[in-house]
Amino acid sequence: MSSFSRMPRYDVRNDGSGPYAVFYCDSCEREFRSQPDVIKTVAQDFGKQALGGLLRKVPLVGNAVANNVTGEDPRYTYTLTPDQLQSAWNQTQIHFRECPTCGRVVCLSDFDSQSGFCNEDSPRTNEITEARGEQAGAALKGFASVFGLGDVVKKVTQAAENAQQAATQLARCPNDGTVAAAGTKFCPECGAQMIQPAVTRCPNCNAETKGAKFCPECGTKIEVKPASTICPSCGTDGKGAKFCPECGTKIL
Repeated sequence: MSSFSRMPRYDVRNDGSGPYAVFYCDSCEREFRSQPDVIKTVAQDFGKQALGGLLRKVPLVGNAVANNVTGEDPRYTYTLTPDQLQSAWNQTQIHFRECPTCGRVVCLSDFDSQSGFCNEDSPRTNEITEARGEQAGAALKGFASVFGLGDVVKKVTQAAENAQQAATQLARCPNDGTVAAAGTKFCPECGAQMIQPAVTRCPNCNAETKGAKFCPECGTKIEVKPASTICPSCGTDGKGAKFCPECGTKIL
């Protein structure tokens, strides 16, 4: 079981069986509820009713004393003692993990157990995004197939891939974001010097790949070197984090 430095955000609810806590994921706000102690609530309620009934039979002061002793009905209270809150957290914390980089307590859906970081700070962020995209794409294709729209989805997907590939081959203005054909030296909008697209070449035949995953000349797979995880300020390995865990300098 992972250790936690704090509890995530929570509130206390009661559906008539006693109070319970609802804890929220710091990322997606998903709710995880503890179970109310129904047996204890019923026992307390019966005990207070019995004690109150006995005290009310005492002449003169019986009703006043009984009301003070019985107090709030445990079936409808919206408060938890520190011990009850801790017990509720012990029940639900199996659904949470704490990210060592950003400190957020997130649910398992927003945590990359393989790397030990939340999905946003995981060194596998690109892999996770691609996997989610593939899942969403598969679901969309399934629906499209049911309604006879498979060809439409295929054409739209191909057009999106072509547009994305074309965007990587354009010169971009660092000042206002204007894009233009590769080789354009100055921005047509503001005159700033344009940033040219990176040229990726095949390690086997040196042909320009133009963003393709496989070389168009010899078919060699193009391996893209992952971004550096070393802090440019102090040299600490950030292990995929966006900010250096030692000095806080932005890495990616």
